[in-house]
Formats: sequence, C-alpha cells, structure tokens
Amino acid sequence: MIDTALILALISYYTVMFITPGPNNTMLTISGIKFGFKKTIPHIFGISIGHAIQISIICLGFGIIFKQYPLIQVYLKWVCLIYLFYLACKMIGSIKNHEVNSGKPLKFIEASMFQWVNPKAWTIAITVSTAFYPSEENYILAFLFLASFATLINLPCISLWALFGASIRKFIDNHVIKKAIEYFFALLLVITGIYLALN
Repeated sequence: MIDTALILALISYYTVMFITPGPNNTMLTISGIKFGFKKTIPHIFGISIGHAIQISIICLGFGIIFKQYPLIQVYLKWVCLIYLFYLACKMIGSIKNHEVNSGKPLKFIEASMFQWVNPKAWTIAITVSTAFYPSEENYILAFLFLASFATLINLPCISLWALFGASIRKFIDNHVIKKAIEYFFALLLVITGIYLALN
C-alpha cells in the first residue's frame, strides 16, 4: 500500500542514491565543464527519463528474471565495470579549453541508453523494484509510483552536478587544475564501478 511512510522512505532512498557520486553525476559534471549547463540539459533529461523507463521495465517483470537467473546480473555487473573503465580512460585528456573544446554533449537518447550499462542505475532499479514495490497496490499504479518519483527526485539532484561543472569552467585554463579534475573523475568512475561490481 502506498502510504506516507513508504513515500518518505522512497524519497530518502532516491535522494541519497541520486545525489551521491556515480557514473551519471561524473559524466554530467564533465559535460557541464566542457559544454556548459544549457547544452547539458538533454543529457540530464535523458538520464531521468531513461532511468524511469528502466525502473518500469524491471517492475514489469525483468527483475523476476534476475531472481531466477542471478548469474545474468553478475555478468552484467562485470560488463558495466569494463565499460566504466573505458569511460575513465576516455576522460583523461578530454577537457580542453572550453573556448575551443571539440566534441558534442551526450544526446537525450544516448543518455537514456547509458542507463542500461550503468551499474548504479541497475542497483537503484532492482532495489526499488524489490524493497519499495507496493505489492498490495494495482500493478500499473505501483510501477508508475516508483518511476514518477524517480524522475521527480532525480532531476534536481543530478542537475546540481551539471551546474557544478558549469560553474568551474573558468578554472580549466589552468593545466594543473584541468589534469586534477580529469584524473579525479576518472578515478571516481573506476572506484564506483569496482564497488558496485563487488556488492
């Protein structure tokens, strides 16, 4: 049953998971640095909508497959880890002078699809579909409740990371600061990937 206690618990869980460092927030910070906040908006909405779709699909039965065949989830975690290592390597040297920076920000569809190889997004979606799923409610109402709250909490939380990246753009002309930022976020991706793969 959807009650106040469940809503507050879900809001708390989503806030902690969405606002803490992870692949999405790392990539949004880098995008904010490279392209500014306005050009990062499709990336932000792609994450929120893509993740809501992911949660919906898992609530509609994909999570049952993981329960019956847990090895699939193990293999998926390692594929995600390898992909995060690849992203970390690509991050080194990716920040150029923002006045002449090449490349393009992630598009809406690309950001949406990234959720399917994002181990933190999988962790959130599977946890929510098992621990917070209001089983006594109507099936459709239950997954719409989880997915809509995900979007409502996700959008402001991840936007802060893009805003943070955009706010420090002026400092990247300093070569030492630029390198420190690149290595810090690359390391953050690696640590996140290892932590999620081993848990």
